[in-house]
Amino acid sequence: MKLSTKSRYAVTAMLDLAIHDETGPVTLADISQSQGISLSYLEQLFAKLRRDGLVEGVRGPGGGYRLSRPANQISVARIIQAVDDSVQMTRCEGRGDCQHGERCLTHELWEDLSRQLYAFLDGMTLDQFADRPEVQTAARNEVRHRRPARPAQGLPLGRNAA
Repeated sequence: MKLSTKSRYAVTAMLDLAIHDETGPVTLADISQSQGISLSYLEQLFAKLRRDGLVEGVRGPGGGYRLSRPANQISVARIIQAVDDSVQMTRCEGRGDCQHGERCLTHELWEDLSRQLYAFLDGMTLDQFADRPEVQTAARNEVRHRRPARPAQGLPLGRNAA
């Protein structure tokens, strides 16, 4: 399983939405400011997350993004799959480690590790992660830096909306 910066940022942004779910939609500008992720990068990630049905946009005053389903139905692995174009089980493909269609000496080791990592991340939902004491502490500290919450308003954006 590929764990890229793209994956880390997507999980962070989705966790931000899950934590602030009760206060209504969250703007990408708010996530950018509080999590230190570039706004243009978030726009690219959220296009993929929206296309994959994990988030929905809300238009109008108080608009932004929200989870499209309860946080207990979204696994960390699902988020990673949504933003990464491919899920590689090993680093062998295209790197010269495996040659002529034969597996390299350590191929099975990395493939087994990838499966275990995937199983762990697939078993971890956003709400489970958000409930961790360390995450709750970080969320409380982060609230001091976020703009005041806006009342939830606006209409859900369609899947193909910008």
